[in-house]
Amino acid sequence: NGYNLPATWVIHTVGPVWHGGRDGEDKLLASCYRNSLELASRHNIKTIAFPAISTGVYRFPTERATKIATAQVFAHLSASPHLEKVTFVCFDKRARQVYEAAVEGME
Repeated sequence: NGYNLPATWVIHTVGPVWHGGRDGEDKLLASCYRNSLELASRHNIKTIAFPAISTGVYRFPTERATKIATAQVFAHLSASPHLEKVTFVCFDKRARQVYEAAVEGME
């Protein structure tokens, strides 16, 4: 539940720590998005927001993580159109530019 937050639900996922890409980090990160989206579908959630999972203290490269995030979201939207709005939350201008470019490339 969202409790006192301005949200009905909170879906918590823990992204992978970046170890140079040698420990399956890409698959683990994709799974975070995919599982969160599937859970949202099961609960008939219409809107969802994602931070840039693992790109902060877990050091996952922003460009790489963004490609994974947008690919998973667009794949889910094409298969399950019930989701009305997806927001990518960016913590700085650079991340926003990377996400905007990735989304434009997916459309």
